[in-house]
Amino acid sequence: MGSGKPFDIPKREVWEAYKRVRANKGAAGVDGQSIADFEADLTNNLYKLWNRLSSGSYFPPPVRRVEIPKGDGRTRPLGIPTVSDRIAQMVVKRHLEPLVEPHFHADSYAYRPGKSALDAVDVARRRCWRHDWVLDLDIEAFFESIEPALLMRAVRKHTDCPWALLYIQRWLQAPVQGVDGSLIVREKGTPQGSVISPLLANLYLHYAFDQWMRRTYPDIPFERFADDVICHCRSEAQATALWASLDGRLAACGLTLHPGKTKIVYCKDEDRRGDHPNQAFDFLGYTFRPRLARRRGGRIGVSFSPAASAKALTEIRRTIRGWGLHNRSDKSLDDLARMFNPYIRGWIAYYGRFYKSALYPTLRHLDGILARWAHRKFKPLRRRRRRSRHWVERISRRNPRLFAHWPLLQGNG
Repeated sequence: MGSGKPFDIPKREVWEAYKRVRANKGAAGVDGQSIADFEADLTNNLYKLWNRLSSGSYFPPPVRRVEIPKGDGRTRPLGIPTVSDRIAQMVVKRHLEPLVEPHFHADSYAYRPGKSALDAVDVARRRCWRHDWVLDLDIEAFFESIEPALLMRAVRKHTDCPWALLYIQRWLQAPVQGVDGSLIVREKGTPQGSVISPLLANLYLHYAFDQWMRRTYPDIPFERFADDVICHCRSEAQATALWASLDGRLAACGLTLHPGKTKIVYCKDEDRRGDHPNQAFDFLGYTFRPRLARRRGGRIGVSFSPAASAKALTEIRRTIRGWGLHNRSDKSLDDLARMFNPYIRGWIAYYGRFYKSALYPTLRHLDGILARWAHRKFKPLRRRRRRSRHWVERISRRNPRLFAHWPLLQGNG
C-alpha cells in the first residue's frame, strides 16, 4: 500500500540506512548533532527524515569542512555531513550501488564489496614482474574537480529513479561550511567524507578512465583505487604515448594529471639490464622498488617488490608518539596492550602483507617507548636506561603474545 507521497521510499529503507550509518560512526556535522543525540529521539527523527525524503522536500544542509593533515605538510579537505544527511545519502546509495556495481571494472578496487587495497597491491606486484614499465598517475584535486553534468549523465545510464536523481543533484549543489563558519557555494566536485561520494567518484572514473582504457588501450592492464592509478606498459615509448593520450582524455572530463607527481617508472630487477632515473613508485602505502628478495628456486636476488613506504612508517611513528605511552605510568603493561594492540594488529595486517621486515625498525621503536614507560614506572629500572630495554626483552620472551608485534619480532609472526 502506497504512502500517498510523491516518492515511494519504504520506511524500512530509512531504518536500514540508519543502521549502516550508526555502524560507521563519524563526527557531528554543521548542526553539532552526534549519533547519540540523534538516537535520543530516534523514532521521531527517522520519521521526519522519511517524510521529507518521500515528499521531495528534503534539502541537504551545508557540509562541515575540516582540514586533514597530509604526510607532506599540506592538508586535504574533508566534508562531514550531518547525521540525518548521512542517513539520507545511505538510502540513495543502497538504491544505486546494486545497479552500478556489476558494471564496474575488475581492476577498480576502492569502496567495493569483496575488494581491498591489499588486493590492488598484490595484483600490481605481480604485473610489475611481467611488465617492465609503469605509468604512475596522479589526478590533481580529483574529488573537487568532478563535473556535475558529466556525473549526472553517468548516473542516468544506470537509474531513472526520480528521487535518487533529485537528491544526488541536490548533494552536488549543497554548500560547504568553511572552518571559519562561512558558506562556500560549490559549482563542481563532491566532498570527500560523505557517504555517497565514493560511489559517485567510482562511477565518474568508470566512464572517464576505466571504460576508455578498455576501448582504447585494451592491452595495457591497470589497477585503480579511487583516483590512485598504476598502468603497466611494455616499453617506455608506450608509457609516454599513454600519458599524452590520457592528458587529453582526462581534460575532456574536467580532470588534470599532476605534472610533478605523474611519472614513468622502470621496474628494475636483476634480469632487466636497462636504466632509468625513476625506479620506484608509491601505491596505497607501499613503495615498489628493486629489493633483495627470495626468488624462484629459493635463491636471493633483486626483485621489483613492494614494502611499507617511508611515508606510511613515519605516520605510524607519529601515531605512536601521539599516544604519550611513556607518560602513562598509571597503567599496567596489560592495560597498554589492551589499549594499543588493535592499532598494532591493523598495521601488521596491512603493512606486513608484503616484505614485512620493513616494519621491524618501527616495531622496535615501539619497544623503545615501552622501555621508557618501564623506566618511569619502576624504581629499580631508573638507575640505568639499558635495564629498561632488557626488562622489555625479558617480558616479551616470557609472554610473547602480550603485544601483537612481539611474535613478529621473535620470528614467530
